[in-house]
Amino acid sequence: MQESTRAAAQRIPTVLISGAGIAGPALGFWLCRKGYRVIVVEIASGVRPGGQTVDLRGAGGDVVEKMGLLDRMRDHALVQRGAAWVKSDGSRRAEMPVTAFDGNGLVSKLEILRGDLVGVLHDATRHDLDYRFNAAIAALEQGTDTVVATLVDGGTITADLVVGADGPHSAVRRMAFGPEEEFVQPIGGYNAWFSAPDTVGLDGWFLLYQAPGGLNASMRPSHDPATAKAGLTFQSAPLAYDRHDTDQQRRILIERFAGAGWHCDALLAAAQEADDFYFDSLTQVRMPSWSTGRVTLVGDAGYSASPLSGMGTSLALVGAYVLAGELGPAKELDGERVPSALARYEKIMRPYVDKCQDLPNSIDRYAPMRESDIAIGASVMKWVQRWPLRPFAAKHWFTTADSIALPDYG
Repeated sequence: MQESTRAAAQRIPTVLISGAGIAGPALGFWLCRKGYRVIVVEIASGVRPGGQTVDLRGAGGDVVEKMGLLDRMRDHALVQRGAAWVKSDGSRRAEMPVTAFDGNGLVSKLEILRGDLVGVLHDATRHDLDYRFNAAIAALEQGTDTVVATLVDGGTITADLVVGADGPHSAVRRMAFGPEEEFVQPIGGYNAWFSAPDTVGLDGWFLLYQAPGGLNASMRPSHDPATAKAGLTFQSAPLAYDRHDTDQQRRILIERFAGAGWHCDALLAAAQEADDFYFDSLTQVRMPSWSTGRVTLVGDAGYSASPLSGMGTSLALVGAYVLAGELGPAKELDGERVPSALARYEKIMRPYVDKCQDLPNSIDRYAPMRESDIAIGASVMKWVQRWPLRPFAAKHWFTTADSIALPDYG
């Protein structure tokens, strides 16, 4: 039903957030502490469990520490020993231990399953935010000082600000800014994530197998020693497929990876049964502006750097922190303050986003086309950990997460 309107003198500014992943709850965390009423709508029936491994490094980790949630995140941390590049027979081409680059290498010193991270954020905010699951925004109508959001069930919510935190395929972005193809840029491949039996004996190692033709199969630890978090990535020109047809997506993987060596056939079999199977194109979201009127975007919805960057979690956490900080206390919000706050949010975040999205030849490094390039890449991973290349690699490859000075919002 229509949200009731408070008397102006008693009115508490309302922020409507679409998406209960990482960016949405993180933004709500800060906003509710600044006196806002926060409503979060999420199309799923609840907080989504499981998911792949994400890291809390650099500025993203600093934001979690400011939230007072770092110890809770550590309680859910995975035991990680490092990353290793393997041949078809399982022998190792190169290793990068978790201690490399002060814990900021390919595997960071604090890795956590995405579902665990989201669970901590939800637990920290569920009593303060108005979570509405099985709900989604169907239409937006902007006025001078408010936005009326119509939900798929026909109900409406009037908000002072609507925030799309609904991922790279954001419905809020489509409604407020335009078609997805205007902002989502493919970077040359596709990837699938799912849980699979640990047929290797990972023992804390993140293993990556690269095969000619632009193929990368990976397995990394989960909390269950018998289960791995698996990934299958391949280079490709854009494919025509149904994003909601998982059987079709599984067939695409079979066409690419069948007989590719290592444990690829076992991973393909696991993908057919996995209930957490996820498949998508490798893309970046690039936009000239993340705000229009009283609608703005945060995280992957506005500036996805792609899974290959490893920066999605940091961008979501930092973006939420900066957006809430620039909006300031709810009691100070007025019609003139919103546009200037959104402009400052973008000015602060834009250089960080540009840095995180700078991925020269990343798909070629992650899934090389030729055997010679696979061998060269493994040699590079060994040499960058040694003097004199280590300082150069640390500066240019493994300090991106720290490349923003977080404002102090008190």
